[in-house]
This record gives sequence, structure tokens and C-alpha cells, in this order.
Amino acid sequence: MSVLLKLRSALAKAVRSLIRLARRLRRRPRPRPGSRRVLVPFTRGHLDPTVLAAAIRIARAEEATLVPAYLILIPLEMPLDAPMSQECEVGIPLLEAVERAASRSGVPVDARIESGRTPIHALERLWEVEHFDRIVIPAPAGREPGFAPKELLWMLTNAPSETVILRPEPALSAVEPSPPDDRRGVAPSVQRVEPPTPREATKKGSRVPATQLR
Repeated sequence: MSVLLKLRSALAKAVRSLIRLARRLRRRPRPRPGSRRVLVPFTRGHLDPTVLAAAIRIARAEEATLVPAYLILIPLEMPLDAPMSQECEVGIPLLEAVERAASRSGVPVDARIESGRTPIHALERLWEVEHFDRIVIPAPAGREPGFAPKELLWMLTNAPSETVILRPEPALSAVEPSPPDDRRGVAPSVQRVEPPTPREATKKGSRVPATQLR
């Protein structure tokens, strides 16, 4: 009985989180029919604000729809369709923060949550069912969570579309936070002041040196 109650509670939390996200996204700018789509995958509860700002600028310049995709990792002992309420509670506030930032720039958003055994597995599942014109991948700075170097190399060489890896300067990852009024309702992982434009590594049919991903 206790197992059923826990499962029911987890399902209820997941449903409430999805309803909250749906209400937020209903007020966002609508994707333009036939517009380009810029995918921004991220995982492990973090999306650097510098990378987000750069992705929004790219989408705005290309008159594209921004597609932030939070990748949930499912343990091997659980089925792929298992309700991961705790992961959803981490990812949905981040997607909402992305939506607010993009809306301020007039960029339409079409958010996604995809699950897999690893970030690569989750991305493969997403790429199998959807097409994206450009993929913007955040590389963590310093000890920030995110994609591992080997995952970045795999994505760069196997991505089905033009791919850009963005990595902020590690020295800028500890800047002072924004004033409290500007941070209201923003997820913790995107509450920092936007530093200058990060380095960019663009896919041109060859691997990016591993030194650029450290």
C-alpha cells in the first residue's frame, strides 16, 4: 500500500508541474509557422545564463523558434517511462526561466523534456522524432554541472544539424548576482548577471580539440 501511495504522490507532483508549465507557456510568443528551430539541450539541473543569452540572440537573428530541451536521466533499474517527479521539479523552473528570458526578446519558445539513460541517449531519442536547423550546446565552465567533455565531442561529431558549442569564460562564472528585483521567480541556475559573449566552436566536419572543452 505504501508503494502505491508513493507512486500516486509522484504522479500527482509530475502532473502539477506539467500543468504549471503549460499555463506559463500559453502566454509566450507563438512559434512562427515554418520558422527555423534552434535546439538548446541541457541537463543535470543547470543552464549557464551566458549560453542562454547567446542562444536567444542566435534565435532572434535567424527569426527562429528557441527549443530548450531539458534531458532527464533515468536509472537503469527504472523503466524509461517512469515518472521522475523530482527531475521534473528541477527542470520545469529552468524551462520557465528560459521562456521568460526569450519572451523579453520577442523570441518564441517551444520547450521540451526528454528522458534517457544518459544525456546522449535522451538526445538521440529527441533527434529521432524532430528536426532542428541549429543546435546550441552549452559546455560547462569550471566545475559547473552539465555535459561531460566526451558527451560534447560525441554531439559535435554526430549531431544531425549545424552545431555550435558555447563555453563561457570560467573566470566569469562567479560574477555577482543580479539585484533581487530582477531575479524574482528565476531559477537558481540562471540568476547570474550576463557576462560578455562566450567562445564559440562551430561544427565544420571535424572534431573540436579537447582543450576547448575543458
